[in-house]
Amino acid sequence: MAGRILGKTLATVSLSVALAYVTVKSSGFRSIPECRNSLSSCGFHLNSNIMSASNGAKENSHNKARTSPYPGSKVQRSQVPNEKVGWLVEWQDYNPVEYTALSVLAGPRWADPQISESTFSPKFNEKDGHVERKSQNGLYEIENGRPRWKRDKSGNKITHPISGKNILQFVAIKRKDCGEWAIPGGMVDPGEKISATLKREFGEEALNSLQKSSAEKRKLEEQLHKLFSQEHLVIYKGYVDDPRNTDNAWMETEAVNYHDETGEIMDNLTLEAGDDAGKVKWVDINDKLKLYASHSQFIKLVAEKRDAHWSEDSEADCRGL
Repeated sequence: MAGRILGKTLATVSLSVALAYVTVKSSGFRSIPECRNSLSSCGFHLNSNIMSASNGAKENSHNKARTSPYPGSKVQRSQVPNEKVGWLVEWQDYNPVEYTALSVLAGPRWADPQISESTFSPKFNEKDGHVERKSQNGLYEIENGRPRWKRDKSGNKITHPISGKNILQFVAIKRKDCGEWAIPGGMVDPGEKISATLKREFGEEALNSLQKSSAEKRKLEEQLHKLFSQEHLVIYKGYVDDPRNTDNAWMETEAVNYHDETGEIMDNLTLEAGDDAGKVKWVDINDKLKLYASHSQFIKLVAEKRDAHWSEDSEADCRGL
């Protein structure tokens, strides 16, 4: 993508947002959100609907980390009401289901062995060999040998006719596993730099690089190097409300924004869904977006940092997202 007309203005707008996930891995229990009180004290604050609440937890806080069944399974989570989300709330009858996803049991490179294996002795809250087990949000508790989140720790541009701000776009993929639209991204392999993960995952999911010929891969690599070697914005680092979260294994992410101001790079890249993505397309950034997990919040932060359009009056191309 990169060209479109708004009024009489021909514009070339390209904004690619890439995401990498950093996970503290372990067997899982209760699927409650891993943080309850405001994270602003930890240096992170997204939107109160997502990342903050009080002892009387808001109904719309951390819903995705409590959805049931677990993604891709028929295993039902233990239901936890809003008022009992925090660990400081006494709940003697709490008896969570123990669950580990089949994708983790299959033993992919990014996943830990089972916590019960005698040969597996992870070092939590520190760098463990090539695996980073520190949380971006501070220390987490270790209970019965398992990590537990301490939730109670407090070019040419298009302008919008109403807001007058530039309309940015990003590359969105439709995930095969759940059918939701999302930012391209994936798991960081042990010892892998996040910048390498970003480039690899974007290529695989948004450009179908795994199915390209050797010559096509070389050309793609040159183009991606131009994009991912430029200056970028780290949008967010830390815990995210995610349907895969459990008490003992939660998702932490680093969301990074790579911006192609002129469109010279992205205009020469043909989007093609691949790997974990069923579809891929350019999407206008606006407040109507409904994306996987906390991805809409990351996109909003991009708009804020770029001083771009984010308004209820936006004429979005993707109202179905």
